[in-house]
Amino acid sequence: MATLHHDELPAARPLRRPRTFRLTAVAVGLLAGALLGTPAALAAPGTGGTVADAQAAHDATAAEVAAIGARVTEAQDSLERMSVEAEAAGSAALSAQAALAAAQAEATATATKLAEARGAVDRGRKDVSTLGRQAYMGSADSGFGDVGLLLAAQSPAELLQQAAILEHLGDQRTEQLTQFQTAEAQEAEADRAAQVAVAERDSLATTAAQAAADADAQLAAAQGTFDATAAEKAALDVQLRDAEIQLLTLQGAGNPAGSWEAQQAAGAAPTTAASGGAVAPTSGQVTSCYGSRWGTLHAGVDIAAPIGTPIYAPEGGVVVQAGPASGFGLAVALQHADGTVTLYGHVNQFFVSAGQAVTTGQQIAEVGNRGQSTGPHLHFEVHTGGLYVNRVNPVPWLTAHGISLGGGC
Repeated sequence: MATLHHDELPAARPLRRPRTFRLTAVAVGLLAGALLGTPAALAAPGTGGTVADAQAAHDATAAEVAAIGARVTEAQDSLERMSVEAEAAGSAALSAQAALAAAQAEATATATKLAEARGAVDRGRKDVSTLGRQAYMGSADSGFGDVGLLLAAQSPAELLQQAAILEHLGDQRTEQLTQFQTAEAQEAEADRAAQVAVAERDSLATTAAQAAADADAQLAAAQGTFDATAAEKAALDVQLRDAEIQLLTLQGAGNPAGSWEAQQAAGAAPTTAASGGAVAPTSGQVTSCYGSRWGTLHAGVDIAAPIGTPIYAPEGGVVVQAGPASGFGLAVALQHADGTVTLYGHVNQFFVSAGQAVTTGQQIAEVGNRGQSTGPHLHFEVHTGGLYVNRVNPVPWLTAHGISLGGGC
């Protein structure tokens, strides 16, 4: 299956859902502060302009901040929507492949049972044939079969003995015939089960192929738009930074760039944390939560962090997947002792292999930007009932393991 990679996307700040509201608050707050401030505060140092000039420049810059902020939000929403839809399409394909693998295993198992049942029928058929020859063809000595054995008795005692032997043989023959009938019934049932399993396998194979084709088509259709929007957002981020710093300059801030950085830190998304010896999957800012978006399920939690940031196993388990995964680029999945599966998507590279046992806190991968991604981040999911069977909200699982998302979800 084709998988898209975006390691060369233009650098951009990780997407933050709260960003839309923070931008508006900054623009409105600064604008209100300037309008209510003293004339001296409006005149930027060294400009030589009048208060009216400073006010006009301030108003223009505030309007520019609002306009650019709106465009950033629009680009951000567009990128996130494409990312969520791509992940959903990829997950659907992966779910179909997992169902197909299970159906193939079931078909193989039922085929084995059918072969065993047919072998039992063949053995029973031979036993029945032997019984027939013994009963109706007679033995080489007497020529009369069972009746011959009785007629050949030389005394009443011998006659009774021969009759007892024949009764015992009759019981054995009856048991053999019963076993044969049972084997025939088992063969018929195994044959029906095998036919059903093969039909289900073929149906799921068609579904998996269609899901894979749909995912590839969705990714291909989004590729050009995704790249163009990502590039636009990167440029808008730079413009927005410059406009916000200019606004702070007009406000009279002594260190506009430093003030801007402080505001970014104050409005940053919540970060992951762990307590009591727990190990968070990675360290970074929570940028997106589990839930429905645009009619599509975002089945995990996104944690933004620089490429190369370590990803750890929050709990020991066995690796059930490590490699290419549609929509995620590369992904790792761990199955834990209670059967729960945790998945780590968009990784840059992984350090484990399928079937490997890992311990709590062991590094399994590093944060990346592969697949359909809006920026370097870890996409973390929790599955129950098997890989891609039932994807649930990861927050309760993380909380139960002493891991906090800082109230971000």
